[in-house]
Amino acid sequence: MSCRGNCWDNAVAESFCGRLKEELVHWKNYQTRAQAQQDVLDYIVMFYNSERLHSYLDHRTQNKYCEAMLELRKAA
Repeated sequence: MSCRGNCWDNAVAESFCGRLKEELVHWKNYQTRAQAQQDVLDYIVMFYNSERLHSYLDHRTQNKYCEAMLELRKAA
């Protein structure tokens, strides 16, 4: 987010929050804030970055994309 009132700056965050709500939060009732925080952390680390395919990343996981970028930098 770089400018006030520019909706395009916030698109990535809005997209992520929408996915998080759609794929996880709307289906659960948490007893404590700590349970919710741990579930969101697990979702990000164990699913969103490791398993979920992202069309923007050429249908790869975030982890695979980062690995590929590191290999390209090493090769250059």
